[in-house]
Amino acid sequence: MASEDPNVELGQTLQRVGDLKFALYRRPLHPELFCIQQSRHIERAAYQADIWVTGLAHVVMTQSAGRCVSEVTTDDVEVLPRKGLVTSFPFRGERDHIEEFDDGMRYILSTQVERMNQNLFQASHRDLLSYGSNRGMLIHFEEWTEVDNLAPFSFIDFEARDREIHIQAFHAFPSEYTIVKTQSIFEVGVKAPAGRKPTRR
Repeated sequence: MASEDPNVELGQTLQRVGDLKFALYRRPLHPELFCIQQSRHIERAAYQADIWVTGLAHVVMTQSAGRCVSEVTTDDVEVLPRKGLVTSFPFRGERDHIEEFDDGMRYILSTQVERMNQNLFQASHRDLLSYGSNRGMLIHFEEWTEVDNLAPFSFIDFEARDREIHIQAFHAFPSEYTIVKTQSIFEVGVKAPAGRKPTRR
């Protein structure tokens, strides 16, 4: 089951890389906390997941048997609740994080803030738009175009397996020649080998 609405009014200003933060919650989050431009709902026998594009940021919530883990990237942590917050940090360089919960859910994260020169960014921007044109969730923001006629965009690719979902998110900031990447795995009732991490592409 899938749904998306790319025609939602934007209703927000362009985010900046330096303002972006990551937050992990052990609870679902209400959609009214976010300005959602595109959404996707995924159901498997063992879990269900919701993916929201929120400008140059995103939210992923995975629920199983009444339990929920939520991944958030945002530039406005002040509006988010404190209840259920597991960890949060700003996006800087590269970072890995693993969170194991005693009810059998596991969350694995790898993040990267990749700053490039102009030519490399233009090539990466073009390649990601081409790759994302026929898969996952892709939304570009023409109204935020500032330099080189390149529009900022968010591209989220995902693979829903029987007991885990893999998420790759790319948020492109042309005015800063930067792409923020996150790769995450939500596992339900599966004990993965120690030290397992997402593989960067």
